[in-house]
Amino acid sequence: MNDLDKRLRKAIMQFWKVRADQSKKQGKFGGGEDRGERRAVTGGAQLAGLVNLIKELLQEAGLRSVDIYTQKVALPGYFRPTKDWDLTVVSDRNLIASIEFKSQVGPSFGNNFNNRVEEALGSATDLWKAYREGAFKPSRQPWLGYLMLLEDDPKSVSSVKVGETHFPIFQEFNDASYAKRYELFCERLIRERLYNAACFIMSDRVSGLKGKYREPSPELSFAVFSKSLIAHARTFVD
Repeated sequence: MNDLDKRLRKAIMQFWKVRADQSKKQGKFGGGEDRGERRAVTGGAQLAGLVNLIKELLQEAGLRSVDIYTQKVALPGYFRPTKDWDLTVVSDRNLIASIEFKSQVGPSFGNNFNNRVEEALGSATDLWKAYREGAFKPSRQPWLGYLMLLEDDPKSVSSVKVGETHFPIFQEFNDASYAKRYELFCERLIRERLYNAACFIMSDRVSGLKGKYREPSPELSFAVFSKSLIAHARTFVD
C-alpha cells in the first residue's frame, strides 16, 4: 500500500489516455467531435486501469487471480433476474465482493447525475435483498463497493439551481454543484449501509493525462476504500 498514490496516478492517466484515443478514433471514422465525445462515454476500457489496480491489491492481499473477475459478471437479483457487476470476487462458492465503477465527463453533467444515483441505489437494494433471500448461500455477507470518477471542470464544480415546486429540498442541496452532489451521494451510500465503501475521485482532462487527481472527501478516498476491501478480503484467505 506504500506506493498506492503512484499506482492510482497511473490508472488516472490510463483513463484519460484511453478516452482521448477513443474520441479521436470516433471523430475520424464516425463524423465529428461531438460524436467522438459520446463514443468515449460509452467505451468500456476507460476504467480498466482502476479495475486492474483493485485486482492487483486483492492479489497482494492473498486472493487467487482466478477468483477475481474483471469482466462483467451477472449476479442474481431479487427484483430482476440478474445484474452485471464490473468487478466480482467469488472463491469456494463464496461471494466475497462486488464493485461498481462509474465515470462522468462533461459537457452535460446534469443529464447523467440522476441516472447514476438511481442505478447505484437500485443495484445495492437488489443485491442485498437477494442476499437476505439466500441467493448467495453459503456466502457470508459480501462487501459492496462503489467508485465514481468525475471530470474536474468548471461546469461540474459550479453551483446549480434547483427548482422547488411543492416542497423544499434539503438545504445541503441548495446551489450545490454536481461535484458536491456526488460527494453527498457517496457519503450517504455508506451511512445508509447500502455500500460498505464508496470512492469519489475528481480529475481534469489536461492534468489527468499526467496522473493528477483530487479527492474532495477524506472519507471517500481511494486509500480508505481499498483498505476496507482488503481487510474484508483477507478474512477469506487461509
